[in-house]
Amino acid sequence: MNQYLAITSRGLENLLAEELEKLGASSVKAVSAGVRFRADEKTLYTCCLWSRTASRFILVLGEFAVRDDMDLYLGASAINWPQYFSERKRIAVDFNGTNREIRNSQYGALKVKDAIVDRFVKADLDRPSIDREQPDLRIHMRLSKEQGLLGIDMVGSGLHQRGYRTESGAAPLRETNAAALVMKSGWTFDKPLLDPMCGSGTLLIEAAMMAAEVAPGLKRKRWGFEALKSFSREEWMEVHAEVTFKSKKGPAKCDSKFFGFDNDRRVLETAKANARRAGVADLIQFELGDAAELTRPEGFEAGNIICNPPYGERLGTTPGLIALYTQLGVQLKSQFKGSIASIYSGSDELLSCLRMRADNTYKLRNGALDCVMKTYHITARGEVTTSQGGPAPVADVAPEFTNRLRKNIKKLEKWAKQQGVECYRLYDSDLPEYNAAIDRYSDNIVIQEYAPPKTVPEEKARRRLLDMVRATIAVTGVNANNVVLKTREKQKGTNQYEKLGEAKRFMKVHEYGVTLEVNLYDYLDTGLFLDHRYTRKMLGEKAKGKDFLNLFAYTGTATVHAAVGGARSTTTVDMSKTYLAWGERNMKLNGKVGRQHMFEQADCLKWLSMAKGQYDLIFIDPPTFSNSKRMLDTFDVQRDHIKLMTELKRLLREGGEIVFSNNKRNFKMDVEALAEIGLQAQNITNRSIPMDFERNKQIHNCWIITHKEG
Repeated sequence: MNQYLAITSRGLENLLAEELEKLGASSVKAVSAGVRFRADEKTLYTCCLWSRTASRFILVLGEFAVRDDMDLYLGASAINWPQYFSERKRIAVDFNGTNREIRNSQYGALKVKDAIVDRFVKADLDRPSIDREQPDLRIHMRLSKEQGLLGIDMVGSGLHQRGYRTESGAAPLRETNAAALVMKSGWTFDKPLLDPMCGSGTLLIEAAMMAAEVAPGLKRKRWGFEALKSFSREEWMEVHAEVTFKSKKGPAKCDSKFFGFDNDRRVLETAKANARRAGVADLIQFELGDAAELTRPEGFEAGNIICNPPYGERLGTTPGLIALYTQLGVQLKSQFKGSIASIYSGSDELLSCLRMRADNTYKLRNGALDCVMKTYHITARGEVTTSQGGPAPVADVAPEFTNRLRKNIKKLEKWAKQQGVECYRLYDSDLPEYNAAIDRYSDNIVIQEYAPPKTVPEEKARRRLLDMVRATIAVTGVNANNVVLKTREKQKGTNQYEKLGEAKRFMKVHEYGVTLEVNLYDYLDTGLFLDHRYTRKMLGEKAKGKDFLNLFAYTGTATVHAAVGGARSTTTVDMSKTYLAWGERNMKLNGKVGRQHMFEQADCLKWLSMAKGQYDLIFIDPPTFSNSKRMLDTFDVQRDHIKLMTELKRLLREGGEIVFSNNKRNFKMDVEALAEIGLQAQNITNRSIPMDFERNKQIHNCWIITHKEG
């Protein structure tokens, strides 16, 4: 009997050990990411064909200490390689692991290859050729710290490649992992099995193959052991024939029922084709269906639900996934009481959106990702109903937040319609526990999470955020795919308009008859400061027949209002080429183009010191603080506002006005210093803050500054 190492994913060791014992292996012992066992060749052939959770079987030829490359070479040289295969066989070396001396797996593989080739040369034989693409044999070397294991891969390509799946969905689950999930779910063959998001059908196909006793290795065309001198074709053909007969006979006798749903027709066709190739197509009923509207299919009594819903790694995908998991939980509780659900995901937080208590938890990695499968017994107590028959409301999620948001919406929707605006704030940290700003942009919602205090545990803050997202989707009725989630932290001298992505997803919105372009995804800010809405309207009303200057212009929204209001000319200055181009697009959307509308890319302070034009109306909204590398010096609005006004006075015509806004809390206008340079100021902050920001009286300051009378 030979010594073998069966390789598997971490977390599957005990499952594989049980499987191998049933298949006749002896001296079975689970080790890290594998199982050691002993078997004769006939038993090994049986294991190769029937194992559902092993990815490879390695014939162990040597184990030795590896302190450096010389130990590695000598250990590999000690094996009598010509005893196992002919020099005419093409080989490849797979090297896994590193240590302090052997830090590169390619170098390790090269030393093993040299040792094998040298052993053939010393035996007066030709050198076996190396072929990494299509070798007859793969040599397997595993290095863990200073311990090495060397052997021959009896399989070749991984056993997860069953041969029935030629293409798969966007996030494929390995067949070996899928089989393990089915085994761990607690499903038994006498119960129906349903996957509401079946994708390419892997979970259901693996389950059907188990129930119908179809061997997963039957479709494999080549095996590594066929290239060995010890290969017994007679024994292999005997085992293969027996397994083939049993596998072909099994589906006809199988009484298990399988149901698969997916909302992608193309992927569903792939699943059907995969099931046909696996020989279990007649056992699985595939149908087009949305998991968010899942109902109990005919023929499915109390049974098992299993699925691997998407779990996304990017924050921007979170709102849609929160809605998906939430509604899946609602449908499971309302439609499948008495059943058992096993949900596999890479996000424990998303699983919490199911709002069900797990009975069992099983950890299993999916590639490099740590994932978990939770099993839930769906009881009658968990049932959720709705009088209209549609999706049930999320009544149990963050009730205080939900009630506050409903009240705000009731108050603001009518006001916004009367005002003629599509973009406004629905919620702004009204409740300290739910620390976020929520804005509506037409049919879209932007949720900006403020950084939580350090006293709030990260997990708790994250759960609150998920609850906010779920409740917001439920209360507003906005499509979850139109909800954008961002995290906003206190800026420390960095660019307040931080770029987040490259997708360039722009949309058009309307405000007081003006059309503006916003981007909800690619920047921390959207291109439209909602709290300046009244200020922009005022500028439009004041601008008729005037020469208008907009400094620190951002995306030029104030310029658009001035131009639409009838300004004779406009000059828009900003340091960012990106935002100036955005501003020009905003102007074109409103038909305002021509030489009278100028755009200047410059450091606004430097531009101001050199400017010689004259203006009737000036709008300036500088940052609170800036130390941008493109500015000559640092800027502090409290420290430098009089210097700023001194420069602006030169450009302001008699009878002209400066509208000065900033976002510094507790900003104090130096009225005396202003008077000394011949200017006077009127604080219009209260008039400039719209109703949707009235809770935050310090959202900005706004002043009208004119030449001093007399």
